[in-house]
Amino acid sequence: MYQVVADEHDFIIIHKFSQVHFHSQDGHAGVVAQAEQDLGLKLFPVHRLDTMTSGLLILAKSSAAAATFTQLFEQHQVQKYYIAIAKGKPKKKQGWIIGDMAKSRRSMYKLLRSTKNPAKTLFFSHALGEGVRLYLLKPLSGKTHQLRVALASIGVPILGDPLYGKGSTEGEDRGYLHAFVLAFRFHEQDYCYQCLPEQGVHFRNDAVVQQLQLWSEPASLDWPKSKK
Repeated sequence: MYQVVADEHDFIIIHKFSQVHFHSQDGHAGVVAQAEQDLGLKLFPVHRLDTMTSGLLILAKSSAAAATFTQLFEQHQVQKYYIAIAKGKPKKKQGWIIGDMAKSRRSMYKLLRSTKNPAKTLFFSHALGEGVRLYLLKPLSGKTHQLRVALASIGVPILGDPLYGKGSTEGEDRGYLHAFVLAFRFHEQDYCYQCLPEQGVHFRNDAVVQQLQLWSEPASLDWPKSKK
């Protein structure tokens, strides 16, 4: 269900596995409740990951720490980087994806052309062969389904995505979105955590492993300038 990546004084960092619910449902404990039970701690989630998404999560150990993290997120002081795999030819291979998000059908969202309160995502991509690309994604906002909608909007829904995949789930062992790196400054100390995906046959591809080594310090990459 999860692994503990770091146990700090005010928070823990866990690696949530794919297909694990964030919240408890259907009589089964979600990842936060399970971690509380396993560790004997009251934990305060400060952000979330979709069920299909694996990777890094911050869980605060007190309401005060949670409030500090909430402020950091609101001020965009937590840097998050994700990786994804998608099939198809994208409308562009790197740059930014921006637009307001609106509810669509079946719990889905869609990206609009308007930018009143937009979702903003920067990305790079790398060809893996046979029409498959690896994406490094940097969300500059925290909208529900943001990254899944962003890639779908440029014609390449994430491989194995049950909502936006448009048939790409058949035969796939997971949805290929993973929270790769988290970086932030908390109580005058800098923290940076990296978590490689452990699940998914495509993530174990040699070309993916090699490219992730090149992307291992995403903050140092020459990202396109973001739109205000």
